[in-house]
Amino acid sequence: MAEITTNEPGTAPEAATAEGNSPAPSRRALLAFGGAGLALGAAAAGGAVAMVRTGDEVAPAAESGAAVAFHGAHQAGIATAVQDRLHFAAFDVKTDDREEFVQLLKDWTKAAARMTEGHAIGEGAYGGLAEAPPDDTGEALGLKPSRLTLTIGFGPSLFEKFGLGDKRPDALVDLPKFPGDNLDKARSGGDLCVQACADDPQVAVHAIRNLARIGFGKVAVRWSQLGFGKTSSTTPGAQTPRNLFGFKDGTRNVSGDDSARLDEHVWVGEKDGPGWMTGGSYLVARRIRMNIETWDRTPLGEQEDIFGRDKGEGAPVGKAKEHDEPFLKAMKPTAHVRVAHPDANHGATILRRGYSFTDGTDGLGRLDAGLFFLAYQRDVRKGFIPVQRNLARSDALNEYIQHVGSAVFAVPPGVRGKDDWWGRGLFTREA
Repeated sequence: MAEITTNEPGTAPEAATAEGNSPAPSRRALLAFGGAGLALGAAAAGGAVAMVRTGDEVAPAAESGAAVAFHGAHQAGIATAVQDRLHFAAFDVKTDDREEFVQLLKDWTKAAARMTEGHAIGEGAYGGLAEAPPDDTGEALGLKPSRLTLTIGFGPSLFEKFGLGDKRPDALVDLPKFPGDNLDKARSGGDLCVQACADDPQVAVHAIRNLARIGFGKVAVRWSQLGFGKTSSTTPGAQTPRNLFGFKDGTRNVSGDDSARLDEHVWVGEKDGPGWMTGGSYLVARRIRMNIETWDRTPLGEQEDIFGRDKGEGAPVGKAKEHDEPFLKAMKPTAHVRVAHPDANHGATILRRGYSFTDGTDGLGRLDAGLFFLAYQRDVRKGFIPVQRNLARSDALNEYIQHVGSAVFAVPPGVRGKDDWWGRGLFTREA
């Protein structure tokens, strides 16, 4: 199961963030908001920075609370340094009017750019006409941008609408049914998705809430997922986080400044398919239920054999340190690290940005908890599918997990400037 702790499939990292340039508040905002309005702009621009690489260029990396640049060759939220919180939403399209949907994408792009800079949408949450709803819901007023990123993707079902059938990329395949899958249709699929990542959960929730509000009548939320605690460290030198089974996760992720591996395994190339996807990527989202109570009664030695690493240091079997090169043959044939390793999957490599989740109990006194797995790759057919087939067949972790939700999306390239918008290359001939 490529999703739980694919420490080994070379799943990739975060490119560092860039501090956004926050525009000054409008004259109207200054008059209406007073000093409180100024705080929004100051929050987006404040904070010390360090120079790191983001994508192909060296740029200042925002410290916690600052802004991540929205515009660029690739969408932020893929190779960006992984934030602490997630709100992910899949939407169904309700309109059959192509122009209305395109206008929604333009409105969403504009709103996303403002929210990632720490600004309210439109005329803001207050100070406008008392007889009309405000443009912004307001729960993020006074909060910093918190490194918010918003990433959009288009599902296979979208290409059945608006005459887009001939523009569906070959790599955007419907995922096969894997052994052990128990997928809930209510938590799977979607015409499009938006991934909101931030260091403040309220900032992430605010972003999805506002996009859903803007889309009212044109799109509707199909399902959503909140996540806490990134399940892999993708920043070189940072402490490796642990998943809900207590094991370090993401030890062997590709570094975020490794542009060669990102180009090889994550970004869609010019010769890979339709031109509108060049610079984009493909996303697989899987909701994985973890049988916490069963795992917690499993002896430590057996837990370590299942993963192929020790629980304390995170060292592979027979090694002393977490980052020591694993010797796969020293592990049991069903050890997760061994089965998930690129050497066991013809070099298949994915960029992973998963989060832990807990959604109460299942009605039987057991935690509804697990991993919300997010994997980006250049081609789903060469990335997630072969790795998951191998894991579903022989991974010892399968006794303790179950895949209950699934979706796949084509993630277009980044928004290049103020006149560009999400999906422009898909919907306009001139692009």
